[in-house]
Amino acid sequence: MQKTIIQTVSKGIKTSTLFAMALLCFSQANAQVEKDKNVKAFEFLSNSNSQDVRKAQEFKNGAVVSAHPEATAVGVEILKKGGNAVDATVAVKFALAVVYPNAGNIGGGGFLIYRSAKGELNSMDFREKAPALAQKDMYLDINGDPISEKSKEGHLAAGVPGTVSGMVELHKKYGKLKWAELVEPAYQLATKGFKITKQQANELNRLKSKFQQFNPLGTVFIKGEGEWKQGDLLVQTELANTMRLIRDKGRAGFYEGEVANYIVEEMKRGGGLISKEDLKNYKAAWRAPILGDYKGYKVITMPPTSSGGIALVQLLQSIAPYPISKWGHNSDSTTQVMVEAERRAYADRAKHLGDPDFWKVPQKELLEPAYNKSRMANLNWDKATPSTEIQAGEFAKKESEETTHFSVVDKEGNAVSLTTTINTSYGNYVVVKGAGFLLNNEMDDFSVKPGVANYFGLIGYEANAIAPNKRMLSSMTPTILEKDGKLSMVVGTPGGSTIITSVFQTIVNVIDFGMDMQEAVNAKKFHHQWLPDRVDVEPKALTPEVQQKLEAKGYTFYKRNSIGRVDAILVTKNGTYQTGADPRGDDTAGGW
Repeated sequence: MQKTIIQTVSKGIKTSTLFAMALLCFSQANAQVEKDKNVKAFEFLSNSNSQDVRKAQEFKNGAVVSAHPEATAVGVEILKKGGNAVDATVAVKFALAVVYPNAGNIGGGGFLIYRSAKGELNSMDFREKAPALAQKDMYLDINGDPISEKSKEGHLAAGVPGTVSGMVELHKKYGKLKWAELVEPAYQLATKGFKITKQQANELNRLKSKFQQFNPLGTVFIKGEGEWKQGDLLVQTELANTMRLIRDKGRAGFYEGEVANYIVEEMKRGGGLISKEDLKNYKAAWRAPILGDYKGYKVITMPPTSSGGIALVQLLQSIAPYPISKWGHNSDSTTQVMVEAERRAYADRAKHLGDPDFWKVPQKELLEPAYNKSRMANLNWDKATPSTEIQAGEFAKKESEETTHFSVVDKEGNAVSLTTTINTSYGNYVVVKGAGFLLNNEMDDFSVKPGVANYFGLIGYEANAIAPNKRMLSSMTPTILEKDGKLSMVVGTPGGSTIITSVFQTIVNVIDFGMDMQEAVNAKKFHHQWLPDRVDVEPKALTPEVQQKLEAKGYTFYKRNSIGRVDAILVTKNGTYQTGADPRGDDTAGGW
């Protein structure tokens, strides 16, 4: 085997009409590839970037894979001290808030999947919420047209942060070491500073004007008249004080008192909506995980308000009947069937998924294998299915991609898969004066107007409309896999709308194409999200021959730099923890 997802125009308009309006805006048996041709194709794909020579590492007693080497080191040290996977998760999360400010945050939110060594399963939704003063049409002008900047930049784009609440609740339920011991490393990193990477220096220099625009009182992310360079020391004194308060007072150190006052004062300066009551009333939510099956593997993934888990299981169910391992990794037939599955899953996402506390999500129906098999029935091997011909299924009823993900497994086999974000890179660019952290621009993840795309091009409808105290829909897909009742894989990624397809392809790379964890992470990816009707591809994700065959069938390709930054852990047959740290960023694996 080779290795390798309107404001109503008129009260009586049907949903199908809305879909059509949005669209206006905007032979199987012969497909099997010979084995030697598959191998040659994979060599072409995997050798297309020098970074991709990164090899898998294996650890016996625990492993951490995160977006920054400092955060990974913090997590490994907690494991060595006798902390469990949850302890390491909390420590890594706060460390990332210091060393990875563009996404690792305390000013945003996220999701996590937990599996204990004994098989106990749980998931937590610490996604941001709309402030109580939020309104359905708050980003529309007098003519009812979206004012896109308002939901993406500045104070009005911020939702109520959920990260600190989430970590407090996670530790309270499953933690082993003392809370203060887990936050202390982040406090030290903020106080003493850390050396920024080349990528971070470039980002801070590129965004200097944005930081100046939204932070007239100044911020540590602006380096005077000069430019940041790789190796410069970033000291964050205000953030250190915030970390000290969280360390000493837990939840109250963020949602009440000094930090809460700083947040509300910042809102007043820039016209934001978050109030002291919003902060005090925020609570993370424990939810039952989505469960699915793929070729003998149990898939444990995130329920709404993330769309990721449902869509992931839909994708796996949709391709399960097809012999893609025989066809080959990223062959024309494999790519075609996966793209067509993605097209259908994202159409369902647009119509049916939202905050389950506000919208009746047809979860059971969407997860029926028979339903997803039926969705693929009109696949035409001779030509691409236009997205104009694909709409969401009908049931009886009433997401920069600069997110970040990390995976943790401890010596006993407890595991956490956590994805977190402030939405686009560096969120809304507002650094809370006095508190030193960036706020999110997650309000853009709501459907600002039915049929109108968000920053990532995702279409939404009434299910994801803005409402006070509602959680906005996400694509985050933290996932854990079991095999024969035992832990098998911990996986997830940032990437906005590409999160779901990146996790999907990584899982398939291991199960169907026999890749090790690092190979599966390295492998080039493609992505389709229903609208716009195109296939996004990384450089050399497909061989020229495969792309030409698919173009002849009517597929349109769009070249982009990178898709996803997967950080994952695979349990080997020998019981070791094999890591995959994405070479697309500064991601680092560690363990002992």
